[in-house]
Amino acid sequence: MKFLWYHRKDSRAGAKGIATILVASALFLAGCAVGPRYQRPPVEAPPAYKEAGNWKTAQPNELNLRGNWWEIFQDPQLNDLEQQVNISNQNLKAAQAQYTQARALLRYNRADYFPTVVAGASATRGRTSANRAPVNAIGNGRTTNDFQLPVELSYEVDAWGRVRNNVESFRAQAQASAADLATINLSVHAQLALFYFQARSLDAQEQLLNSTVQYYEQALQLNVSRFQGGVGSEVEVEQARTQLETTRAQAIDVGVARAQFEHAVAVLIGKPPASMVQPSERTRIFMTRFASVRRRTTRLRGPSRWMTPLAPAPSLFRLDMLTP
Repeated sequence: MKFLWYHRKDSRAGAKGIATILVASALFLAGCAVGPRYQRPPVEAPPAYKEAGNWKTAQPNELNLRGNWWEIFQDPQLNDLEQQVNISNQNLKAAQAQYTQARALLRYNRADYFPTVVAGASATRGRTSANRAPVNAIGNGRTTNDFQLPVELSYEVDAWGRVRNNVESFRAQAQASAADLATINLSVHAQLALFYFQARSLDAQEQLLNSTVQYYEQALQLNVSRFQGGVGSEVEVEQARTQLETTRAQAIDVGVARAQFEHAVAVLIGKPPASMVQPSERTRIFMTRFASVRRRTTRLRGPSRWMTPLAPAPSLFRLDMLTP
């Protein structure tokens, strides 16, 4: 009986030791185990704003913005410029390179799922001199070949989820890079279309101002003739001259604004803005406009001063110069 009692006592001690080991192992594994997947916290959102009223609910559909969406304007010149953005825009190229890099990193980390095999074959050929001492040795004058083909196979078991978590992280980065590329692509094409139509609207405004200048020149000539004939007053002449020069100044401002938009278009398609106009043409345009501005400070000196109307100066840049 005494022996049996000690036997039971040893069995209880062994059971306690095994239980202790199991508990410690469970705690260790729990500490190394991968945490739970991220769950977005629930947010109670109302179906509609109380101030919505009769407002129409937005229905986003980004699929309609993909592709050559600018072709809906049916403008061949705009289509040509938009195609040059895909080729020469540096911001778009940088975004494409970042997306390619993100995809390469994802493939690199995804390779950890599979075993790694390293093999390096080598061959060595040697010949022993026949004159090596001692002269009568057996190995003298013999040729030896040594071929080696070492193969190393290694595989890391993803027990703690390191590889899995790295792949998920780089996959999310690749998706974010793809979204950035799509955003930059849409933004660049939209900016080009916006600058293009703003330049076109300034074309119409400049054309209107130039035609207005011609009518104001005729009105000024009429007032000068009336003043010389003693019918009109010098005040009327000065008012007509002021109106004419103000309109000319507005036309110059519109031309400068249009040139800025054309410069922006040139930058977006990857071309230097200064190369769009020949120096001789630019000099002639500036000299013509400088002459029109200089007349603002010149006093009226008789009818010959106004008999020859100033032809409207052309724009500094033209969009058709940007297309190849």
